[in-house]
Amino acid sequence: MHRRLLAALATLACLVLLAAATAPAAATGGDAGPPQPPRLTDDRGRVITLRGWNVEDKTHRGEQALSAITERHFKDLHDQGFNFARLLVFWDDLEPRRGHYSADYLKKIERILDWAHRYRIHVLIDAHQDVFGPAFGHRGIPAWATRTDGLPFEPHPDDWFSEYFEPAVQRAFTHLYTDADLQQAQARMWRILAARFADHPAVIGYDLINEPMGEIRPGEDLPTAARHIEAEQLTPMYNRLADAIRSVDDDNWIFFEPTPIVGEGIPTGLGRIDDPKVVYAPHFYNTAMEAGADYDPAAGWIEDYEAAVTAYPARYGVPVVVGEWGPLNNALPHMGRFYRDALTSLNRYSSGWASYVWCYGGGYCAVDEKGRFRTNKEQTAAPYAPAVAGTITTEQHAPATDTYRLTYRASHGITEVRVPPRPGGWRVRVTGPAATPTPVLPPDRTATARVHARPDAAVTVLVTPRNTR
Repeated sequence: MHRRLLAALATLACLVLLAAATAPAAATGGDAGPPQPPRLTDDRGRVITLRGWNVEDKTHRGEQALSAITERHFKDLHDQGFNFARLLVFWDDLEPRRGHYSADYLKKIERILDWAHRYRIHVLIDAHQDVFGPAFGHRGIPAWATRTDGLPFEPHPDDWFSEYFEPAVQRAFTHLYTDADLQQAQARMWRILAARFADHPAVIGYDLINEPMGEIRPGEDLPTAARHIEAEQLTPMYNRLADAIRSVDDDNWIFFEPTPIVGEGIPTGLGRIDDPKVVYAPHFYNTAMEAGADYDPAAGWIEDYEAAVTAYPARYGVPVVVGEWGPLNNALPHMGRFYRDALTSLNRYSSGWASYVWCYGGGYCAVDEKGRFRTNKEQTAAPYAPAVAGTITTEQHAPATDTYRLTYRASHGITEVRVPPRPGGWRVRVTGPAATPTPVLPPDRTATARVHARPDAAVTVLVTPRNTR
């Protein structure tokens, strides 16, 4: 990820491993684990699960912004069984000059949302920033909203994340969090977005800022700095922005993130976000793997991360949706194991996730130029329940057999179970006083089984590939 953070986290990693050695092992599989956060629900009270990918265009600016996102992105997401996209948008494109909001940019966002709705993809609008914004050669907060107090900035083109530790970048975050006029400008930006898209049927929520960072005080280590930034700056900012959005939209979910330090298994210092429809949205990246290392199952990173990211939602009673995850080099020897372990963990405690990133090529891209999954990323396409009308008792996908089992106590409404394309198709068996869906779902395309059960009935849905018994 970035060399300076790697060095700073060396001691921290030792402390985490020492703590893990003296604490009970984190549970895996079906064992009891950390307290489970509540789940997302829809306007009919059904438990919903989001599975999908980030969709972005960072390569264009101004009038060309978002032009690299096409209808194909959403058709292909749907055709592989996904129902969720985290759409990156940029304040510097929306408001290139203070007080001037780009009508063309808003129209392009709307066109993308229309494509998403056509293919039944829920969209999270993410106010994205990388290294603050264009004042430092990246995207996000406009140059006119960047204040550095004349502190130095040195680019690191081969190690971009380390630019977050440059004095000018850190000071710019402090001004964003504390200057009254910038607070008001950021709130206006969100009112513009939310007012325009509050009623769009594709929109499920708003991610207030991507991977927020801040200023490290003299003598602080990274965990201490993260906790003070989260408690003293991010928490009041999130409450301000939530109030701004609620002035024009009282329905969609509000997503908020800790600093990226949570990726090292460090619980957040965020306080309460005082809104009834908020979602905790951490990212799931490992520093060593981002720097090119293979996955090490014995290191306990996934277990430490799960314990860290479930602590906050268990305390405040909020759902979790992981906004980004997925390694750069997905073809290393242990990456198949990583995807199995990561998905088992993510699906245990979260209401969903968006892997990074749905594009056509190399690097982080989900698929190649022909739309074929790149190595190991096909594991993200598996059976799941986008909506459950009732209380979930157990939900489990077994990667070895590609078998999915859902048990729940039914309430009014229809439960949906979705499967990705698979040669031969799938068999669906429903037990309990429920209407049985089509027993064989068609091959080579995504399909949804719908179950309507008597309220309070105990229902089990078992999905198996047709080539297994």
